[in-house]
Amino acid sequence: MTQLAVIGGSGAHALLSVKSFGSHKTVPSQKTPFGSVSDIRKYNVDGLRFLFLPRHGADGYHVSAPFVNYRANIWALKQLGVERIISWSGPGIINPEYEVGGFVVPHDIIDQTRNRPSTFFEKGGLGFIRMKHPFCVELRHSLIYSMQTAGLRFADKAVYCCTEGPRLETPAEIRLYHSYGADLVGMTLAPEAFLARELEMCYAPICYLTNFAEGIVPRVFQHGVLFEGMLDPEEKKRVDEAMDKMPGIIIGALDAIAGHGRECDCKDAMSRYKKRGDINDQWYTWIDP
Repeated sequence: MTQLAVIGGSGAHALLSVKSFGSHKTVPSQKTPFGSVSDIRKYNVDGLRFLFLPRHGADGYHVSAPFVNYRANIWALKQLGVERIISWSGPGIINPEYEVGGFVVPHDIIDQTRNRPSTFFEKGGLGFIRMKHPFCVELRHSLIYSMQTAGLRFADKAVYCCTEGPRLETPAEIRLYHSYGADLVGMTLAPEAFLARELEMCYAPICYLTNFAEGIVPRVFQHGVLFEGMLDPEEKKRVDEAMDKMPGIIIGALDAIAGHGRECDCKDAMSRYKKRGDINDQWYTWIDP
């Protein structure tokens, strides 16, 4: 059974098109209680085996963040035997100490989404799970180790604020999120991280920073270009360079943790309900589809 997976965010289709992870085999379409998932690929990089699921589509950015079927994606990976997931996201910058094109390993998250199904447990009274560490501590360490080994500059902590989208945020919203303590703003890590925890999977994100959020730096509105002028040409170049480094970072992190048993709390997220007799070890019986 495959135990490692990557959920690719913005730009995943571009990396796949140039075979940044090498050749792959296509995984048969997975049927889940929440719909089918058909874009999963299987990779073997020098003996390191993992699955890759492009969040927004394998052939282009076809599904925007609010409309991703997060429950189907996480369920499909679980039934394929995945225990650990590294995802990537390209958020905007709220904290001006960070730089466009830089890397961040977030340690916390604020969920500002509104309309996304955010739990598997719509019935049964399950799901009261502690979120002291919303992202797996062990996976975060593997990402940090990978970037340290590669000699990359990065921040090892940040609070990620996840918004509904697909529109970008207003200046007033950014000021609000800043007052909450958010460093980054994006649209993809919630409910993805929470769903993984409900199925006792490890999950941690790596972020490459794509632009300053609205109102952080003054930018002239430009029609018909990416983000309508929030990203200047030099910054765009740095973002592209960061994206090119993403496969190496992820492979390094997966390689660092492959073969090591899980000692984190993620694997025991539902233990209280198991002890109480509400559920058993057969995870696929935990919901009533």
